[in-house]
Amino acid sequence: MTGRLDPYWRTDEWDGETNVFTGSVDNPRTAAYRCRVVRCTAMVESFNSYCSACDYHRRKKKEEEDRPDFAETHQPGARYARQEIGQSRFSLAPLSATVRTEILYALQQRDQLDVILVPARIRSLTAKLPAGLSSLFELGPGFPAALDKLQSATFRGLTDQLARARTQNEGSDPTAGDIWDCRLVGLLAGKGREYRATSGTIDFTRLRQTWLREVAKEYGRQVRPTVIELRFAVQAASIASAALVARPHGDTPGKLQLADMSTVVDAFRTAANPKTRMPYGDQHRKALLGHWRRFLDRARLLGLMDQVPGTFALSPAFHQMGSTQEDTEDELGRAIPEHVIAQLDEHLHLIGTSYERGGWTSSDYTQMYAAYYRIVRDTGRRPEETARLKRGCVQRVDGKPTLIYDNLKRRRYGRRLPITETTARDIEAWEKKLSGLPVRDLGEEWLFPAPGQNRTLRGHMSAHHFSAKIFRTWVNRMPALLDDGLDDEGHPVPFDRTEIIVYGLRHSYAQRHADAGVAVDHLRELMDHREIDTTMGYFKVSLERKRKAVEAVAPLTTDRHGNSRGYSDALAYEGQTVAVPYGGCSEPSNVKAGGQHCRIRFQCAGCDFYRPDPSYLPALEQQITELRAGKEAALAMSAADWVIRNFDDQIAGYGKSLGQMRRTLEQLPEQERAAVEEAARELRKARSAAAFISLESLKIGGRA
Repeated sequence: MTGRLDPYWRTDEWDGETNVFTGSVDNPRTAAYRCRVVRCTAMVESFNSYCSACDYHRRKKKEEEDRPDFAETHQPGARYARQEIGQSRFSLAPLSATVRTEILYALQQRDQLDVILVPARIRSLTAKLPAGLSSLFELGPGFPAALDKLQSATFRGLTDQLARARTQNEGSDPTAGDIWDCRLVGLLAGKGREYRATSGTIDFTRLRQTWLREVAKEYGRQVRPTVIELRFAVQAASIASAALVARPHGDTPGKLQLADMSTVVDAFRTAANPKTRMPYGDQHRKALLGHWRRFLDRARLLGLMDQVPGTFALSPAFHQMGSTQEDTEDELGRAIPEHVIAQLDEHLHLIGTSYERGGWTSSDYTQMYAAYYRIVRDTGRRPEETARLKRGCVQRVDGKPTLIYDNLKRRRYGRRLPITETTARDIEAWEKKLSGLPVRDLGEEWLFPAPGQNRTLRGHMSAHHFSAKIFRTWVNRMPALLDDGLDDEGHPVPFDRTEIIVYGLRHSYAQRHADAGVAVDHLRELMDHREIDTTMGYFKVSLERKRKAVEAVAPLTTDRHGNSRGYSDALAYEGQTVAVPYGGCSEPSNVKAGGQHCRIRFQCAGCDFYRPDPSYLPALEQQITELRAGKEAALAMSAADWVIRNFDDQIAGYGKSLGQMRRTLEQLPEQERAAVEEAARELRKARSAAAFISLESLKIGGRA
């Protein structure tokens, strides 16, 4: 292994004669920094932090008096000068030549992966090595258990590189077996993770047919996908493998036909999680089928399936993955209800971590995470787009604030989004706070710089880190989150915390605008969607929710005289009436024509077939207001008396229906009235969606 060492490795820090490493503050790949105290010469491993001696005096003085200028005024004692080099130095001289070579080689390999070298951790680890150790490979599996968390991680990082080197040196192929060790294979971890995987395995034994197993392994060798991509490909192939077991020629690739592929696709349609036995969702099944399709395409392109007939292929004519769920409009995403968001807002001060590093306090991190949450909540941008906002992202056009962001999903950059003045002030307040905090050079341009210093390639915060750790921990530790309903005993129902995800804030933003009646074209621009069908999903209400809403509202239907004309069930309500601008219509020919065959259009208040219900209250109020305005205009124009009487009669007719429904609602118990009002909102949302559905999306008799 000595021959593999780079003799020119970090020549300004590593002394090969004394076997001592002294970290340089000028090397960004070394965790070596000056103490934050101006007059202190001690070295520390964290950017803009205090050495132990200065930190002790800082805490002591903080108890006696408030000293915000401690870093500028403190005079450290001479006896602490020995810390100047110690924190950034480690020596390999006491170790055997083999162990010294092994550690040097591993450190050089980690340099190629752009992992920051922390001298204090190497020094701490070497102090734990047994005396007289001739090789790190001699250490048993119990050695890492005796180390602390940081020492164990450092030890694992070094031995991973050594294990890979030994495999190469012995000439063995880590991809020869049916179970691959990710440490040895050298595949990248995943998309956006530009480093080799350091843990886990890929199990090809799940593929029962020898020919399919060998194709999958050769696919991994030649394509060199990321570990995540290869695992998905193997998972998809395992579903196909299980289906082929039941086929007569599953083990004979040369006899496979289209019928065999049809059986495979049927297996994808019913695929379930092997651990929970629960069926996968539609989107996940489609994704798995997509992995299977890409696997087949690439395998054929590489000539790995020349022995398999071309008829064993996916055909668009026969192998479409249909939906197995009736409420597929809910697949769009789970919007967090507004009453739950209000509870999250009340506990926003709890978000964050006790993490303190690089001159940032836990309060600083809390403010950053709170600002990030508010921006996702108030702008509806995707989490990754928010994480990549740059400083100065708020610009004002004609005095109105605009957010500048990049649509990463569709690769549309420099997009502009109108935002409220409150949101703009929140962003500017955080940016002002950030300007006074120490940030590494790579984080200077970002509104949310990356905490910590593990890798130097990314300067901005990780959206995944926030979603999976910060946000999830915050939600799980929060006091009780309540739904808006009550159980059978009248107690508040707890809200399912697993339904609360960061991306749900984007769906809530869209749903909030759809419920407010924002035009679909305008919402499409706000969401930066390419297809209007995507935006339309936010205007739709699932069949189950709509049915429940109809059941709550239908019994309160009246006629034009204010008499009760309630319907006993949802089927009668929807089958015997059609929605018109100011209420329902029960006139048979108009119902059959979908509301397009009325002879006295827009004069519903004078028709005996008129059937308003509480979901039309806002429309009635608006109509009465417009009629009154029309009457005033008619009077100003000196219109004929019969024109004025027509306005008066319509105002009286609609007013009678409006007054009766208001009285009916006032007489209901508070809980029942709230349920009816919520149901009315759901129905109004459903009618808004129907008004925007394109002709191409209409279905007649179950066929498009």
